[in-house]
Amino acid sequence: MNNLHVLEKINIPQFREDIISWFQMEQRDLPWRKDQDPYKVWVSEIMLQQTRVDTVIPYFNRFMEWFPSLQSLADADEEKVLKAWEGLGYYSRVKNLQSAVREVAQEYNGIVPDTLEEISKLKGVGPYTAGAILSIAYGRPEPAVDGNVMRVLSRILLIEEDIAKPKTRKIFEEAVRRLIDDNHTSAFNQALMELGAMICTPGVPACLLCPVRDHCEAYAEGVQSQLPVKNLKKRSRDVPIAAAVITNSRQEILIRKRPAKGLLADLWEFPNYEDHASLTTKRESFRQQFQEQIHVIPELGEHLISIEHIFSHLVWKMDVYLGTAEGITEDMLISQQMKWVAETEVEHYAFPVSHQKIWKAYLEKK
Repeated sequence: MNNLHVLEKINIPQFREDIISWFQMEQRDLPWRKDQDPYKVWVSEIMLQQTRVDTVIPYFNRFMEWFPSLQSLADADEEKVLKAWEGLGYYSRVKNLQSAVREVAQEYNGIVPDTLEEISKLKGVGPYTAGAILSIAYGRPEPAVDGNVMRVLSRILLIEEDIAKPKTRKIFEEAVRRLIDDNHTSAFNQALMELGAMICTPGVPACLLCPVRDHCEAYAEGVQSQLPVKNLKKRSRDVPIAAAVITNSRQEILIRKRPAKGLLADLWEFPNYEDHASLTTKRESFRQQFQEQIHVIPELGEHLISIEHIFSHLVWKMDVYLGTAEGITEDMLISQQMKWVAETEVEHYAFPVSHQKIWKAYLEKK
């Protein structure tokens, strides 16, 4: 494998001892480390994808209170599962998790598979998640290569391949296979991740605190801050959106369920539309599109809040208004996946973060 000739310079047994002993002394006290239950490891690893540890901790604890076992998650209503995930984002993660958990319950008698071939068949379980579960829960010598691991090993082994390219992951997986301690796979893989999170951080790493500094080729050459190489840049586009909190004479709130596929699938939201009408105001754009769908013209009042919500590939630029509407029939609501709910019931539905902000602003305005 490219660049792995540096491995020949490393005292691998000493490297293993240094990083594992550091991890055993310095590891953070995290709730998913209390035991090596495959279900808990699985849930934590899905939550930790693209999400900070500090953010995940309370979500993990609540999730385990609501769904303490694999079977309880398999049996749970999807609305409750989405509510438990509300605010974590990337909701397809939990939808895939529940789908895969149901498969494990049905096809594997509720026992998470312990082979790479079987676990990789589960929905939403990619190479990293598979490696994490197998190594941490089952002690299998499988690599679990995430961004932290790639950053650590790019410095230790002076790997200058672009980590934004999918094919580069194979280099790091091979490196882990050759470095991993077969007798302490859980500690070894977690140690690499922990080192990347705490010491070998992006930008300027804390090399003087690093337990494997003496093994690091980038540190020896003084280029640690230049690694890893990551050149892929995604362009995001701005999406202007007009939204409204619509009430009726019974003081009910109009909410809408998003489609089952695509961004924020199956979450609830307040009525909103992309503003394509360059010759009208956002208010008029909303009124026109609402009328086209519901056949009722809403009354829009004052501006409630402006919100900018950033996704990886787009930015919602939302202007939100207060509004009222009457005369909406049940057929109109059903056809548009909408419903009226009492103000006290809104909190029972799972909303994306941007719409949680809308609701908070509405409550503060009252």
